Amino acid sequence: QVQLVESGGGLVQAGGSLRLSCAASGRTFSRCSLGWFRQAPGKEREFVAAINWTGGSTYYADSVKGRFTISRDNAKSTVYLQMNSLKPEDTAVYYCAAHLSPARGISGSSYAYDYWGQGTQVTVSS
Repeated sequence: QVQLVESGGGLVQAGGSLRLSCAASGRTFSRCSLGWFRQAPGKEREFVAAINWTGGSTYYADSVKGRFTISRDNAKSTVYLQMNSLKPEDTAVYYCAAHLSPARGISGSSYAYDYWGQGTQVTVSS
């Protein structure tokens, strides 16, 4: 079982930066593949970024590539999302997610993930 708690959201002007954190409980964190997703009002949840259990492989949505960076610290059981050059269209609730299946690898599909946090709001003003 993995429990996830996001933090770091807030209000920022366009062009600014935020770093989201997702702290996990449970002794299995180091074996988890992790992802960040987001959901804007009236829209479906969409993939943002993912990272494998070692941190050696990452995967990004085209919309955030070059602006966002996902990383993890297994010693702290935490995954991060550094968001730079933020745009108003990045406004959403951001969720972290985890799964323990080696077969699924790092995935951009929400169906691959078994554990979800409660979300943190990111608002980017123009």
